[in-house]
Amino acid sequence: MPPRSVRPAPGSADGCTLGVDIGGTFTDFVLLEQATGRVITGKVLTRTDDLAAGVLHGVHELLARHGVPGAAVRKVVHGTTLATNALIERRGARTALIVTRGFRDILELARQSRYDIFDIDLQVPKPLVPRRLVFEVTERVAADGAIVQPLAIDEVGAIVRALKAENVQAVAVCLLHSFRNPDHERQLAAALHALGPELAVSLSSDVMPDLREYERASTAVANAYLQPVVRSYLDRLADGLRAAGIAAELMLIGSDAGTIGRTAALRYPVRLVESGPAGGALAASFLGRRAGEPDVIAFDVGGTTAKVCVIDGGEPERADQFEVARVHRFAKGSGLPLKVPVIEMIEIGAGGGSIARVDELGLLRVGPESAAANPGPACYGLGGDLPTVTDADLILGYLDADFFLGGAMRLDRARAAAAIQRYVAEPLRLSPTRAAWGIHAVVNDNMARAAKVHCLERGKDARDYVLLAYGGAGPVHAAQVAAALGIRRVMYPLRAGVMSALGFLAAPVAFERLRADVSPLDAVDLTRANAVLAELTADARELVRAAGVPAADCVVKREAALRFAGQSYALPVPLPTGRLSRAHLQQLRADFVAIYRKRYYRLNPDVPVELVHWRVSVAGPKPELNIAPIESGIRSARKGTRPVYFSEAGRYVDCAVYDRFALGAGKRLRGPAVIEEPESTVVIGPGSSSIIDRDGNLMATLASARRGEREAA
Repeated sequence: MPPRSVRPAPGSADGCTLGVDIGGTFTDFVLLEQATGRVITGKVLTRTDDLAAGVLHGVHELLARHGVPGAAVRKVVHGTTLATNALIERRGARTALIVTRGFRDILELARQSRYDIFDIDLQVPKPLVPRRLVFEVTERVAADGAIVQPLAIDEVGAIVRALKAENVQAVAVCLLHSFRNPDHERQLAAALHALGPELAVSLSSDVMPDLREYERASTAVANAYLQPVVRSYLDRLADGLRAAGIAAELMLIGSDAGTIGRTAALRYPVRLVESGPAGGALAASFLGRRAGEPDVIAFDVGGTTAKVCVIDGGEPERADQFEVARVHRFAKGSGLPLKVPVIEMIEIGAGGGSIARVDELGLLRVGPESAAANPGPACYGLGGDLPTVTDADLILGYLDADFFLGGAMRLDRARAAAAIQRYVAEPLRLSPTRAAWGIHAVVNDNMARAAKVHCLERGKDARDYVLLAYGGAGPVHAAQVAAALGIRRVMYPLRAGVMSALGFLAAPVAFERLRADVSPLDAVDLTRANAVLAELTADARELVRAAGVPAADCVVKREAALRFAGQSYALPVPLPTGRLSRAHLQQLRADFVAIYRKRYYRLNPDVPVELVHWRVSVAGPKPELNIAPIESGIRSARKGTRPVYFSEAGRYVDCAVYDRFALGAGKRLRGPAVIEEPESTVVIGPGSSSIIDRDGNLMATLASARRGEREAA
C-alpha cells in the first residue's frame, strides 16, 4: 500500500523533519516542512520479516510521490518495534550471564510471585538466558560497597572459552551490590573485551544501577540480548537512508519519549522498547498544550490494545519499570521486568480487533484476544470469521465499508453481520443490532473502567481532564468512554491515525541516569551525594552532546526517590540546582510528605524517611513544530448521510457524514455527526456540539456525562 497524502498545503520541501513509527500492522510516516508547516503522512504495511526494508520502501515512496528530494530531509526520528518484537519472539542474540558465585539461579527464581494465585498450572516467562549459559565468578561486595572478597579475575579465561564454544554473541554481567561499587563489573568487562573482543558486553552497574538484583539482572540481560540486533538494524537503515540522499543523522525515540542518538541507542538498546506508545503520549501532550488544554487523558485505541496516559501540566507521567513479553499479555507480573524510564500508562486488551464471545455463564465478553491484522476481523475478508469490535462498529454505521483506510481497503458488511449473528446474537437471543451494540458497549466499559482505575491509583479525578482521542479506533469510542468517566469535553486531533509518528517530531534529545544510594535521609553523606549527582550529570550530558546538542542548550533536572522506612517503593521528589546542603535535605523531607499525602492521603509523619536513589535527566530544547493552521473554509465538507445507531436515540438515525479535511477552522457541528479521515473516524452523539480549532482539532462538548441508555432496537 503506497503512502497517502493528507492534502498538504503547497510549499517548498526545504528543511523537512521525518517521523517514522513501525507498528504491528502498519508503518507510519509524517513529513513536516518547518518553513511552511506543510504536513504529509503515509502508511505502508509493516514488513515483519524485514523491518528496515519496509521503512526504506516507505521513505522512497513518500518522497517520490510528493516530489521531495532526500537532501531536504534534515532530521529523521524513528520509533521501532524491533526491540519489543525481538524480546517477545526471542529473536535476539545468543546471550550469556555472569553472576556472583552462589547466585546462578537469579533468573529462574525471579520474584517467586504469582500473578494468578488460583492457577495451579501457572506459566511464567522463560528467561532470555538458559541456565547452562549462566556462569559464576568468585567475588563479593557488601551492601555498603565494601569489597568482602576480591574478584578472581583468573576465572574469566575459562568462562570466555565456554562462551566461544557455545557461540555466544553477547554477555550480561550482574554482580551482587554492583550498583554501590561497580569495580568488579568493570574489571570483568575489561577482561572480556581483551579475551573476546567480538562480544557485546552489558554491565548492570551501567545499564541500570538500582536496587533489586533480579530486575537489574533482567534489564542487563535484555540490553545485551538486543545489542547485536539493534546494531545490525541501525547500520542497514542508515546505509539505506544515505542511498536515498538523506544525510541527516538518524535519531531514535526512547521509551521515555526522549530522542537519543546512535551512540546511546547502541549502548542502551533496551531503552528502545515501547517507543511507539511513548510517541503518542508525547504528541498528546504537545497538541494539548498547543490547544490550551495542558491537562488531558491520552486515549489511544488501535487494533489490539487501548492505552491510557494521564498528562498534567503538559507533561505525561513517568515510571521507572515495566514488563515486556508477558506470558498472559495483560496480566501484571507475567512478563520480564525492565527497569528503564518509561511513560506511565495502562494497557488493556481492547481494540478494533478484539474478539467478542459468549462465555460459559452466558455473558458477553470482549477481548483481550485479538484477531490482529491477519486473519483480522470478519469484515476484512481475509479468513477471519470471529466477531470483533470493528465488525460491530461497521454494523452500527460508525465505519464506512467503502472508506476504510481512505478507500484502500473495502469492508464486507455481510461477513460482519454473519459473524455477529452466529457467535453473539443467536447464543444471547438478540437482534444483530442489539448484539453489535452490546459488543460496542462492553468494550467501551472495559476501557472506561481501566482508565478510571488508572486515574484513581494516582489520586486523579478523570472529570478534571479533557479526553484526547487518537489511534485508528480511539475517535470512534471516545465519546462513550468519556461519558462513562464523567468527562464533558473530548479533543479529536487531526491525523489521529499517525499521532505517534507526529509525536516523535516534538521529542527533545534527552537522557536519564540514576544510581541507588540507600540511606536514612537525615544521615545522607552530602559529599558522596554531590559527587554522584555530578557524575550522573556529566554522563547524561555527554550522551546528549553526542546527539548534537551543545552543552549550553541543555536543561538539567535532578530528583531523589524517597520512601518511608519499611516501605518497598519510593516516590520521586525534585531537587534544587547547585550543591546539596543539610537545609536542602530538610526541605526535601517536607516536599516528600506533601507528595505522599497528595498521592495516598494518609501518612504517619513520625516515620523516618529514606533515600533510595538519585536521578538526573539532561534534555535539549523542545523542537518547535511549525504546523500550518488550517483555512477558515475550504469547501463543502458534507459527504452525505447514512444510518448510524445511537444509544441516546435507541435506534438508527439518518446521520450527516463530513470530510475531516474539508472542515475549516471555526466550523461548528451539532451531533449526531460522523467525521471521516483516511486513518480514523470521529463519532459525535446527538445533542453534543463541536468546533474546529486553527490546527484542525475537533473540540467536542458532550451532551451529558453518563446518560441513561435505551435498549437497541
